[in-house]
Amino acid sequence: MSADYDVIVLGSGPGGYVAAIRAAQLGLKTAIVERENLGGICLNWGCIPTKALLRSAEVFHQMQHAKDYGLAADNITADLAAIVKRSRGVAKQLNQGVTHLMKKNKITVHMGEGTLVGPGQLAVKGEKGSETLNAKHIIVATGARARDLPFAPADGQRVWTYRHAMTPPEMPGKLLVIGSGAIGIEFASFYNDIGAEVTVVEMMDRIVPVEDADVSAFLEKALTKQGITIQTGAALEDLKADAKGVTARIKGKDGKVETSTYSHVIVAVGIQPNTENIGLEQLGVKLDRGFIQIDDYGRTGVQGLWAIGDCVPGPWLAHKASHEGVTAAEAIAQELGNKDVHPHGLDRNNIPGCTYCHPQIASVGLTEAKAKDAGYDVKVGNFPFIGNGKAIALGEPEGFIKTVFDAKTGELLGAHMIGAEVTELIQGYVVGKQLETTEAELIQTVFAHPTLSEMMHESVLSAYGRAIHF
Repeated sequence: MSADYDVIVLGSGPGGYVAAIRAAQLGLKTAIVERENLGGICLNWGCIPTKALLRSAEVFHQMQHAKDYGLAADNITADLAAIVKRSRGVAKQLNQGVTHLMKKNKITVHMGEGTLVGPGQLAVKGEKGSETLNAKHIIVATGARARDLPFAPADGQRVWTYRHAMTPPEMPGKLLVIGSGAIGIEFASFYNDIGAEVTVVEMMDRIVPVEDADVSAFLEKALTKQGITIQTGAALEDLKADAKGVTARIKGKDGKVETSTYSHVIVAVGIQPNTENIGLEQLGVKLDRGFIQIDDYGRTGVQGLWAIGDCVPGPWLAHKASHEGVTAAEAIAQELGNKDVHPHGLDRNNIPGCTYCHPQIASVGLTEAKAKDAGYDVKVGNFPFIGNGKAIALGEPEGFIKTVFDAKTGELLGAHMIGAEVTELIQGYVVGKQLETTEAELIQTVFAHPTLSEMMHESVLSAYGRAIHF
């Protein structure tokens, strides 16, 4: 059995399903192939259900501090099973939403394992048998998976990846988190908030190492204050797990190796692209450490074959994958003769990053250090949450907003935030960067009062020696 399409998308994560929808909107006959759940890792096992978990932890944290708000709440407890059940319900609802979107946009869904068997050909092996799909263009959106430790692969019992940590078999008593990127820090924050004793080990000299150094330092102090033990410049030498728990040998920054025991460990040391055994090598696709090499529009260099999302170079973020999906779909439509679409290549400097720990982190563009390394003469502004009326009223006075400008042109080079709701605030700066805004436009913009967003304005003013409220 075979079927013909204009576009086939292999993988239905936030890159794949968005690419399929945009292709269908542009009048292309579109199919999507998925081996597990529509919505991919993000909707089912990543971005969305983890935020549901973190929301529960946030509410629990606030209830424990009810007296700070003039309220009384006694005997507050966290029910891990109920928290997980809510999270899975959120994931299920969104999975059903993607299913609806496929039907609405008349996208044919093929459930099964997809393999590239030739130019424009995809073999799909599912429960109902095998079929061959043909298309003028194929978009590979197969995503990535958690990277295992070579000496201690995840078993789902004592050694967890993010997927196990979202549906834990039991509440960890003493938890070790290996890696302090967004995934590691979010789970460290979640389990600490609901009562686990948490230790984070990071081999770099600071946690969340991709963020601005000031943000890293502030977060380490905040998490330490919350009771999390943090070891930076540390390396995991060995890990042994049995029915009773986990024994870890950790080499500290002083070179000494110490052995400690934990009930569970979460491994958050990066991702591995899902690019094996899908026929890429036979078609001549270029790979680097397993990641598909592409241009700014998603072209692989092989005629009619495109790639997007976590199976291509980073940053490995859902919103970046979705943007790549739209770009690739529009570039395909243009190649097929649609003169009304004008795709724009991806600018990685304008992709925001968010970490939903407590306090939250958000950033876009260059850090202060990277801006200087790139040769810029910079102007830097800082404004603390403690200087903002809304933050004080919310009972969230910890954090700051930092902005980095090119001193010569006034170009906004980067923005870095830590504190309450900064993951919602960051988009203001992202829009500004996309519009190539300078400090002049930002200074003249009127920000509503009282809002947290006023700190964005004050941070810009601070860079030019004009801060009003601090």
